[in-house]
Amino acid sequence: MLVLFRYSQQFTMRELPGKILYYLVILPVSLLPYFFLYRISDFLFFLFYFVLGYRKKVVIGNIKRSFPDKTEVEHNRIAKAFYRHFADLIVESLKVFTISKKEVGERMKFVNPELINRYFAEGKSVILAGGHFNNWELFAVAIDQAVKHQSIAIYKPLTNKFFDRKMRATRSKYGLEMISIKDVKPVFEKNKSTLTLTIFGTDQSPGKVKNAYWTRFLNQDTAVLYGTEKYAKEYNCPVVFCCIHKICRGHYSIEFRDLIPDPSKTVYGEITEAHTKMLEQDILRNPEFWLWSHRRWKHKKPLE
Repeated sequence: MLVLFRYSQQFTMRELPGKILYYLVILPVSLLPYFFLYRISDFLFFLFYFVLGYRKKVVIGNIKRSFPDKTEVEHNRIAKAFYRHFADLIVESLKVFTISKKEVGERMKFVNPELINRYFAEGKSVILAGGHFNNWELFAVAIDQAVKHQSIAIYKPLTNKFFDRKMRATRSKYGLEMISIKDVKPVFEKNKSTLTLTIFGTDQSPGKVKNAYWTRFLNQDTAVLYGTEKYAKEYNCPVVFCCIHKICRGHYSIEFRDLIPDPSKTVYGEITEAHTKMLEQDILRNPEFWLWSHRRWKHKKPLE
């Protein structure tokens, strides 16, 4: 959904055109059954990959640098598989606008929620680390049903105010609390006496490189957001990694992995290295499910 919003806001910077797009296109499409949605997805794949070449230079460049040992044929195979998944992700994200709570439960299965709920029984808030891997939009409306903590997601507000409101309302309709990236510290302070599960997207490109942690990720020097480690250590929250597995079109499972049970015992960079390597392993196993169209490596590592 966020991918579609960011793409559409280039053309809908005022609220009236945004409302027209939403009520005449997005909402009616969202009401279609999955059979028809996947026919739209097939068309979008053809359009993006063969006709428009949507961000194809970025996608192929990212894949080549990440897999330097693979052949050009293998690079193109990964790219093609990514565009097929990307098209599915768009229509599935549109469906999230009108999906019922029952259908969310049928399409997003949680393998081991007891791992998170154990920390609830111990009276501990948790930080959940994950990346843009598989369908994070469906995960957003599913997570609060699976855990006993109050789930909180950190997001970057969209420029288009109308789509920003719609995105927040859709993601939070089944219990998830959405907070702006600008309000993270105040929310942690406010929730000191509340058991929360705070979700950090760890694979976005940092806005301020000077505050980033640098490591090797997919064979490249990469600036990684440090917030996951910063708040885990400051509030002593165990860090759990979340992996979304794709079972088939429209059906996913969630696996939680206990990453850092006690942040107070870690050294600088240990938490960031751990969640970055965990995401990298998932990408290496199934590269087509990561968001390759993102300009992840737009920052260069400083010499000092």
